[in-house]
Amino acid sequence: MSYLKGLLTSCLVLASVMSWAKAVPISMDKTKVKLPEETVKEPPQSVDTGLHYDRYLREVIDFLEKDQHFREKLHNTDMEDIKQGKLAKELDFVSHHVRTKLDELKRQEVSRLRTLIKAKQDIEGGNDIAVDHQALLKQFEYLNHMNPHTFEVEDLDRLIKSATKDLENYDKERHEEFKRYEMMKEHERREHLKTLDEEGRRKEEEHYEEMKKKHADHPKVNHPGSKDQLKEVWEEADGLDPEDFDPKTFFNLHDTNGDGFFDEQELEALFTKELEKIYDPTNEEDDMVEMEEERLRMREHVMNEVDTNKDRLVSLDEFLVATKKKEFLEPDSWETLEQNQAYTEEEMREFEEQLVRQEEDLNLKAADLQKQREDLERQQEQLNAQKIELQQAVEHMERLKTQKVPDPPEMHLEGNALPESLGHDQHPVPPEHQPLPPGHQDIPPEQQQHDVPQHQQDPGQEHQNIHQENQPLPPGHNSAPHDSPQMPLDHNNVP
Repeated sequence: MSYLKGLLTSCLVLASVMSWAKAVPISMDKTKVKLPEETVKEPPQSVDTGLHYDRYLREVIDFLEKDQHFREKLHNTDMEDIKQGKLAKELDFVSHHVRTKLDELKRQEVSRLRTLIKAKQDIEGGNDIAVDHQALLKQFEYLNHMNPHTFEVEDLDRLIKSATKDLENYDKERHEEFKRYEMMKEHERREHLKTLDEEGRRKEEEHYEEMKKKHADHPKVNHPGSKDQLKEVWEEADGLDPEDFDPKTFFNLHDTNGDGFFDEQELEALFTKELEKIYDPTNEEDDMVEMEEERLRMREHVMNEVDTNKDRLVSLDEFLVATKKKEFLEPDSWETLEQNQAYTEEEMREFEEQLVRQEEDLNLKAADLQKQREDLERQQEQLNAQKIELQQAVEHMERLKTQKVPDPPEMHLEGNALPESLGHDQHPVPPEHQPLPPGHQDIPPEQQQHDVPQHQQDPGQEHQNIHQENQPLPPGHNSAPHDSPQMPLDHNNVP
């Protein structure tokens, strides 16, 4: 179990430091951050390992620790055997209660992952696409997604390997994060100098060099994990006589949870006295983020030297063996952070070039967003204008509906005007087609020309005769049918 426990503790320590460092903006002067006294003396605490399966990892380890048989097997098994999955058969001997609880934990975790996948899909707008949960769950290597119901040996192996790999990557990420922090701090200092005149830059540079010198002026820092360093804790923290220093007694005093191991948190607590020599949260020249990085550097160094089985824990046996080495009795001097710059000038130049590119990209995006905003504003103005025109048209139509339309005037017969009885849809009948009055018959034009000699006709009536040829006959005259024979006129009977 020591390896699993060490794994969990390592995640907790690294996550707590990184989350604390990220909580303070880069632009803030870290040298002026005030920390409570207990924060300086003890490493920062956290309830999260930083892994996305943090809760699942914790609960699995907690329940495995409750099974006595499995706890004993884990304690007596080599770390490499654990990594290679040689504890597979031991999971079959855990109590029914623990096994049932592990099954329940896995089902809950699979359900959580599916919920996360569905939520991600909803955000990306894929509501109408069928979800292949099995395919998506393949990206979560810390459990066997093909069997979502029971916790098996493979699940424990996957969990250990995934946490180990993620922890190693997490440690590297922490180093890179601190390097970026240091480069950003230097970048901001240089940018600030550009805003000053020559005299202001001179004063600022002098102040900067003065703070660096003041920070470096501190008592000698003992090598972490050396006899001198531990004897100082024995004397100042434990209040014991340095001449009575005993490694085994020291180990038992600082194994605060009494499990027989120094985990990473317990180790880091041993370096508080050394850190207090270098850092003071009330001093302008001291950066508390750098203090936490110094603490982690010390812990990593001791782990590399003492933790021989690489389970991220220091057992009593490992500790006692280390106290007999030359490095414990006659260590080299410890170089602090100010003696080991976190970045090179080449890395600094690449970092600043990257910042310039990022700024250009942001400016382009800002310009594009501004253009989109202007286009939207123009479209909105056009829509508003169309809306106003439409409202005006509707109002005009409403006014026309409310006004009374007058009836058309009566038509009076004048001259050849048509009577109202014809209606508006009837057309006037030409005179030649109008019916003759009763008793009148049509006289062929040839007969009409012989009835009255041309010389006896009144010249003034010549024009009237032309128009009266087709006028209706008076009553009593019937027009002779066109097919009846023409009777010769008796000119003696003409009046």
